[in-house]
Amino acid sequence: MAAQSKIEWTESTWNPVTGCTKISPGCKNCYAERMAKRLFAMGQANYAKGFNLAMHEHVLEVPLKWKKPQTIFVNSMSDLFHKDVPENFIHKVFDVMNSSPWHTFQVLTKRAERLAEVSKRLAWGKNIWMGVSVENADYKIRIDFLRKTRAQVRFISFEPLISNVGKVNLENIDWAIVGGESGPQARYLSPEWAADLRDQCLAQKVPFFFKQWGGVNKKKAGRLLEGRTWDEMPQVELMSV
Repeated sequence: MAAQSKIEWTESTWNPVTGCTKISPGCKNCYAERMAKRLFAMGQANYAKGFNLAMHEHVLEVPLKWKKPQTIFVNSMSDLFHKDVPENFIHKVFDVMNSSPWHTFQVLTKRAERLAEVSKRLAWGKNIWMGVSVENADYKIRIDFLRKTRAQVRFISFEPLISNVGKVNLENIDWAIVGGESGPQARYLSPEWAADLRDQCLAQKVPFFFKQWGGVNKKKAGRLLEGRTWDEMPQVELMSV
């Protein structure tokens, strides 16, 4: 439920919630769903419900035991702002994040409307980065909901980027990630879509991270965009242990 991660923009994952339901086109080939099915087949206790939503109280305090500062992706196997996650459980997750200010926590959601509604009742330490996923132009509204939160670091994950997003208002946005879909049914990522978002980030002075081209063999496809890697990150000073 907590482990080192191969995701390029983080170091570890922490999953106090697992399981989810699909709400938009970006969910179609969900990697977390595929992984949950494998873990269920392997008899992993925390995936006894497969990809059905489940809360795991017993892993809530895991980050408090990690004394070495880490960048932690929260709920890589779910969505903390899913409608069936009780608000009191969201508060418990935030309590842990605020109690371990030496870590950086990256929370990502597609449920931006619920995020904006709950946000005003949450404590936003500067070590909590909040992001929304935007897979195509139809879901840019999520960025407006993100802007309504009190998170001190706000980011957008354009992944899987499945069509041209068009012009994006990056006001009060601190970071952008772009990536293609990976896996057996991966959808195409046009170089023009990725380069356009990169150029908009440069113009609006937003750190840009190009994660991957994706595809059936994402390692072979690599992560060079126009001949170079883009690994820019927000710069935030954290407290020592």
